[in-house]
Amino acid sequence: MVTYVIGDLQGCLSSFRRLTTQLPAADRYIFVGDLVNRGFESLATLRHVKSRVDNGQAVALLGNHDLHLLAVAAGVRPQKDTDTLDDILEAPDRAELLAWLRSCPLAHFEEGALFVHAGVLPAWTVELTLSLADEVHQALVNDPSNAFLSEMYGDEPRRWSDALRGNDRLRCAVNALTRLRVVSADGSMNLQHKDKLAKAPRGDVAWFDHPDRATRGTPIVFGHWSAEGLVTRSNVIGLDTGCVWGGKLTALRLADGALFQRDCPMSQPQEA
Repeated sequence: MVTYVIGDLQGCLSSFRRLTTQLPAADRYIFVGDLVNRGFESLATLRHVKSRVDNGQAVALLGNHDLHLLAVAAGVRPQKDTDTLDDILEAPDRAELLAWLRSCPLAHFEEGALFVHAGVLPAWTVELTLSLADEVHQALVNDPSNAFLSEMYGDEPRRWSDALRGNDRLRCAVNALTRLRVVSADGSMNLQHKDKLAKAPRGDVAWFDHPDRATRGTPIVFGHWSAEGLVTRSNVIGLDTGCVWGGKLTALRLADGALFQRDCPMSQPQEA
C-alpha cells in the first residue's frame, strides 16, 4: 500500500483532486491537519476526507482551524471575517461531520515517523507526545457540555512541565500540537510569531532546531507553518506550502520521501 502525506488542505478540495492525478499508485493518505477554513470548499473537503478515513484509506489529524470550527459550532468562539465555515455549520449532516472531526487524533505514528499538525516541544519524547495527544483526544470526545472547548484557548502555560494537570496540561498540549512554530532556549512557546523563521525574535528557534529536542532521532512530518513553506531536513519535513494563499499543495510519499506539488489558485490574500 502506497501512502502519501498531504499538507494543509484548508478547504481546497479541487487542488487536492488535481494533485492526486499526478501521484503514482496512491492508495492511502495522511492529512496533517487544517482540513477546513479559508478555502472555498470546506464542506466538500470535510466530507471527502471523512469518507476516505471511514473507508480505511486515510488518517486525518486535527489542526488549529479544525479545532476553531469545533469551538465555533459549540458557541464558545466567534467566527472571524476570514472564516469560510458557514457551509459546514448549515449543512444537513453538520452533526455527523462535527462528531467525526472531534474523533480525529492530534498525533499519529507509523513506519518509524511521527506526524503532527504544528510541532513537538523539546522535552517531549515520541511516547509522551502520543500520550498527550490521546489525552486531548479523550477530552474532546468526552466533552458533551463543551467545557474543555471553552477552556482550550489561551497562550498559558507557555512551558511544559510534567507537573501540569487539568486544563493547563491539555491547553499546553493543544498549543504545541496545533499552534507551535518557535520556542525560546528554555523551551517556552512563542505562539504569537507567525512569520518566517528568519524574522523570529532574537533567541527564538524553530521547535525542530532546539538543541535538546528529545525527538531528534525520530523523523517528524508536520504542516501549519505556511510562511516558512517547504521544510526538508533529514529528520523533519514541513508540508504547509500555502495552498490556500495561492502557493502549492504538497504531498510526501512515505516510502521513499519523494515530494509532489501542485500550484493552487489563491483562495484568500496572504496574511500580513
